[in-house]
Amino acid sequence: MNLPYTPESIDDLNRLREFISGKNPHAAQRVAGELLEGINKLKIFPKMGIEVNLAPDPSKIRDLFIGSYTVRYFLANEDIHILRLWHGTEVERSL
Repeated sequence: MNLPYTPESIDDLNRLREFISGKNPHAAQRVAGELLEGINKLKIFPKMGIEVNLAPDPSKIRDLFIGSYTVRYFLANEDIHILRLWHGTEVERSL
């Protein structure tokens, strides 16, 4: 399984890391590592996220919760596309 990241998801990860880093650089590194570790588990368990019922095909778009963070991803054949990442206190990101 491949895990391609959309440009938006990379921006999200950088934004979250920069925000946390301004308060606690060690926490920023830890949170980024936890997010990447959780995302990598999708290679083994691609359907571990919860289906997004607002999607045309809910079985394809899912949300994975890692601590206080949500990772939205799309299942496509042998790829798991990481679409967006956000903290639970943020407004849900659009696709």
